[in-house]
Amino acid sequence: MDANEALALAMFLSFIGLVFTGFPVAWILGGLAVVFTALAIVLNVDFNFPFAIDWSYTGLVVDRSWNLMENWVMVALPMFIFMGLLLDRSGIANQLMVSFSRLFGRLRGGLALSVTLIGLLLAATTGIIGASVVLLALLGLPVMLKQGYDKALASGTVCAVGTLGILIPPSIMLVLMADRMAMSVGDLFLGAVFPGALLGGLYIAYLLGTGLLRPQAAPAMQHERVDWRAVGELLIAILPPALLIVAVLGSIFLGLATPTEAAGVGAAGALLLAVAKRRMDWRSLKQVLLETTRTTAFIFAVLLGATAFALVLRGLGGDEMIERVLLNLPFDATGIVITILFATFLLGFFLDWIELTLIILPLVSPVVANLGFDPIWFTVLFAVCLQTSFLTPPVGFAIFYLKGVAPPGVEVRTIYRGVAPFIVLQLIGLVILFNWQALVTWLPAQAVR
Repeated sequence: MDANEALALAMFLSFIGLVFTGFPVAWILGGLAVVFTALAIVLNVDFNFPFAIDWSYTGLVVDRSWNLMENWVMVALPMFIFMGLLLDRSGIANQLMVSFSRLFGRLRGGLALSVTLIGLLLAATTGIIGASVVLLALLGLPVMLKQGYDKALASGTVCAVGTLGILIPPSIMLVLMADRMAMSVGDLFLGAVFPGALLGGLYIAYLLGTGLLRPQAAPAMQHERVDWRAVGELLIAILPPALLIVAVLGSIFLGLATPTEAAGVGAAGALLLAVAKRRMDWRSLKQVLLETTRTTAFIFAVLLGATAFALVLRGLGGDEMIERVLLNLPFDATGIVITILFATFLLGFFLDWIELTLIILPLVSPVVANLGFDPIWFTVLFAVCLQTSFLTPPVGFAIFYLKGVAPPGVEVRTIYRGVAPFIVLQLIGLVILFNWQALVTWLPAQAVR
């Protein structure tokens, strides 16, 4: 191992170690970039760039950061965040919960099924995991517990369903991935449609199966008989978010709008829905704007730090070292991809999806591309793998979002026990997508160009 590789390895291990200090990730990434640039210059280590590196290297980082901020695709991020927060406060989810529970409450596991269906609709309108988990917890968890649901099953359902928004388009994670990989956002959105539906279907099958095999864990709800009026109320409740989904995703899929333009349409549509529901005043709008600004600032701060970090790591030959290690594994091409996904799953126990997306994905994706695999297929697989990071301890953010609003008596260990079956279901979905690539690649191939 030469000096370049030693510094690259030390830089990566330093990042892993410093994450556990609780220090802001953006500062860790940017700080390590500065420190290891200085070390490389002081130790007279050659950077792997086609030009000389000296103390004016910071100008290169500024140039790359400026290019990032000028990226038109990234404008979609605050728009989608704004759309999701507006829908969170519009009262649509509450109306859906009442309508779905009235229709499916008489089934064993019907309340959990209602939460899942609401979560799928929310996922297709917002990619903000915290908002989705908290909203589903406030709406569905008390009702399920009052009905006698097993605490682990109820809490696991809320956590797992709330994370679907990170995968199902319009997903802010897919927007970031498309930017990092220089890919089409629309193609990634299309590629994630069937995988998101697959995970939702696996959740529904598990919940209905639990209701049949363990009726005491998911009892039926005593409710009035279902009639056409209940069906009509459900259709009326579904119509607004469905129209918004069609406006946003349909315009992208049909080639009528870019993702950035569609994000603007979605934000305007969500604002109109909130106003129509009479749930939006100036104070509420100010809160939404402030939260949108905070979330966007956090993401872009990490993006800037990751840009500097990745630039230095590549300059030290870190990407070549990782490629060499992977290609020297005693596996064929399929085994190498499985190893990457397994390592990503393990890293998800300790790292957030943003770090994994910005640091790990750009390092391993060239290896996968050189092995001849479809980049859209692998990127969506990587996204499905990252979804488990929201549920796996000790850094499963969905678990802590739920614990923050859960009723008394729902302990963290109960939530851990509840999410375990859903982690298994996510891995089953990953295996299915790995073996049937057409579930990811077919829809992008049909897109209007």
